[in-house]
Amino acid sequence: MFDGKMKAVTFSYDDGVTQDIRLIEMLDRYGLKATFNLNSELLGKSGSLDILGKEISHNKIQPNEINKVYKGHEIAAHTLTHPDMTEMAADEVIHQVERDRLNLSELSGYEVVGFAYPGKRPNYNSRIAQIIEDGTGVKYARTTVCSSDFSPPRDLYEFHPSVFHRDWEQLYALAQRFIELETTSERIFYIWGHSYEFDINDEWDKFEEFCKFISNRNDIFYGTNKEVLL
Repeated sequence: MFDGKMKAVTFSYDDGVTQDIRLIEMLDRYGLKATFNLNSELLGKSGSLDILGKEISHNKIQPNEINKVYKGHEIAAHTLTHPDMTEMAADEVIHQVERDRLNLSELSGYEVVGFAYPGKRPNYNSRIAQIIEDGTGVKYARTTVCSSDFSPPRDLYEFHPSVFHRDWEQLYALAQRFIELETTSERIFYIWGHSYEFDINDEWDKFEEFCKFISNRNDIFYGTNKEVLL
């Protein structure tokens, strides 16, 4: 059980961008918890992304700011440099994941045990998952393949989130189902995304409405990925 409750909500956000600051302020207002997956060798770097013809800021949090920015939430690994790992040699997979995990553990002052696979779908395979399980200190690894349900993970190294945060129709449909769900077994509503994506169509207010909607439920535990999965 999750602190005596059978249902849990958790969020996961990738890349460690400066928009995380605004997102965390919002999550904190509603007592929600997230895990933030960082690329340690990209911390502090500035950049932008061209999305649908719009230039979206993609500046990374400074290394010496991560404890302040992510206070109360969880830091997890996301590889050193965000490569496509699907055809990568085993030793390079281990280097990218374990070195990132160790770097972030040193920066954060606690052992980092979570991981999110970088890149677009398919962003992982069972070979990569097995290498990570056998060769690193990672205890759970999240894919980007949404399950549209609330089942606890059968395999912690190929854990599928419930829904992508900007799939608004599905997000609310699943949230309503989850709120109404009566269960005698553990169920997890897991939402993932990138905070910079709210800049594309200025959807910050829209997401805040969702935070209001899902929060403050007496029968739901709100925790980081580690608190919910391990």
